[in-house]
Amino acid sequence: MKSTAVDIAESSWTAAVRQRSAAAVQRLVAAAAVALVVTPMVGVRFTFGWVVLYMAVQAMEVVVYRPILKSPEELSTGRKLAILAVVFANSTVFSSLSLVLWWIGGAIGGVCAVLMLTAVMLTAIVNATRCQAVMIAGLAPQVGFLLATPFFVYALHAPGPLVMSAAAAVVLFTFYVAITGQRMVEASVTVVRAHALAEESRLRAERSLADHTTFLAAIGHDLRTPIGAILAGAAELRAPDAQSRNSANLITDAGLMMKALLDDLLDHTRIGAGRMTVEAKDFDLRQMLAQTLMLWRGVADAKGLKLRIEGASAMPRHVKGDVMRIRQVLNNLMSNAMKFTEQGQITLRVQAWPEEPSGYALLFEIVDTGPGMTNDQMARLFTPFDQTADGVSARYGGSGLGLAISRNLIDLMGGRLTVRSAPGQGSRFTVSLILPRGDEAAQIVEVVDESRLDIARSLTPSVAPTPQPASVAPSPAPEPEPVAATPAVAEEAEEAEDQPLRLLIVDDHDINRRAVQLILQPLGCEITTAADGMIALERCQEAVFDVIFMDVRMPELDGRETTRRLRAGGGPNAATPVVAVTADTAPEDVAACQAAGMAYFVSKPLTPPALIGALQHVLNDTAAQAATEAA
Repeated sequence: MKSTAVDIAESSWTAAVRQRSAAAVQRLVAAAAVALVVTPMVGVRFTFGWVVLYMAVQAMEVVVYRPILKSPEELSTGRKLAILAVVFANSTVFSSLSLVLWWIGGAIGGVCAVLMLTAVMLTAIVNATRCQAVMIAGLAPQVGFLLATPFFVYALHAPGPLVMSAAAAVVLFTFYVAITGQRMVEASVTVVRAHALAEESRLRAERSLADHTTFLAAIGHDLRTPIGAILAGAAELRAPDAQSRNSANLITDAGLMMKALLDDLLDHTRIGAGRMTVEAKDFDLRQMLAQTLMLWRGVADAKGLKLRIEGASAMPRHVKGDVMRIRQVLNNLMSNAMKFTEQGQITLRVQAWPEEPSGYALLFEIVDTGPGMTNDQMARLFTPFDQTADGVSARYGGSGLGLAISRNLIDLMGGRLTVRSAPGQGSRFTVSLILPRGDEAAQIVEVVDESRLDIARSLTPSVAPTPQPASVAPSPAPEPEPVAATPAVAEEAEEAEDQPLRLLIVDDHDINRRAVQLILQPLGCEITTAADGMIALERCQEAVFDVIFMDVRMPELDGRETTRRLRAGGGPNAATPVVAVTADTAPEDVAACQAAGMAYFVSKPLTPPALIGALQHVLNDTAAQAATEAA
């Protein structure tokens, strides 16, 4: 509170200067009006001289105020005195006209003088509410001229009672002005102090939210480690008896549910902190719709539901947007429909219209034949953690965040997510988006993340080239001379084909390294591990690897910096594809991995399909690149 009061005291002078600068036009208009009124009484020559003098004082104020307005820092004593001097001079020149009105205009002029002074005094109060010293400097000349009113009344030979009444009125009005001015200053300071406290509370809340977000991100990252181990271990339980298989399936389902809840919580926190972003990349819209439908067909068949899509053939193929987030929204809506629909069908209806200058207006509708909702339930539908009815969480699971996150994501994309429903008539969720036209996108090789049905995203280029100094232009490689195949060469080639995949697993958590080994060892891979980035760089100097799985968040030397050093080192693994393994899945995190030279991106916790799919994708890209270079 003390510091706030000091800040207010230091800024009150600057605030007063801003107020007076803003009222400069008002003062000029008032001066022009007064000049027109008094000209018939005092003459044109006198009025012109007074106007010139008043304009000169206004110019002085501009000169004094300009440096203060440009750099509103704490004012020196000299600047404060200069402010008081120009304010006093301004008020004196303007109010001095009252003496002339009394002297020349008689009683009529005196009435005009009193009206002018009272109006100017009230204006002075309004234009200096933050600084009492500036207010006093502006009022002092006007009060002095007003106090002369009884003497002028007496000079006009007014009766004694009238003179006394005039004196009493002047004193009472002056007292009223002083009290009003003091209250306005106090009120203004109170408002500023309240604003300062509110701003301080806002900053404190933002810091708390940032700390909360950072804490959740760290906890989320750490929680994904045991979840990944649970999923990996459950996937490798291949007991022949049904009871053991059921137990493994139960463990897998529990792990996937934990991951889904954790992902929803982290997304919700990221949105609340304003850290959620969307990206715009070219993708195949029809392919995305077909894959979404394919992912849910098994669930629909298991429940005995019909699943159909309408209008897919009329959709544009290539658009530009955040395919991962759009798919996340559609999956959330499909999951909601599957959850509450016991019989009938679920329809994904899509439409598209050209949108000028170069885009499409897209409409996605998920229509179900479920129980429907009341108006009260629909009003609460997009509220975080509110599942509209008692017992929903216990019966169906979930956090109550999916729909809220979906609406926020669509809002970030500039679209709308709405719902229409009635009891017994099912529900209709509608997503409307405007996406730009896109260029032809490469076929997307995707890996299903079962917990959310999200797809792991690949980064391009698939293999980063070895960096070269900017000052040195790369020279074309000499054309190789044909070499006749010898038995030794053929034997070496055969041995290379039989050689197992050499993998390097880099992660600071032992349980993560063990989980990856558990998943990939049945494939016959030769696996080397490293507990941090420095050890990984040492391993890369000792042996050649086919693929490197690199944890991103590690102490001392993180995965991105390790990859940058690997690419720049020019060693035997400078061009080895590096797969980023991390729980940080925001677009900016993916972009940072790509910039570091990572070839692919897979999110934690690792599941066998995601990990094996990432390995296959990287190997396919490497083989395709090698074939292109050989051709």
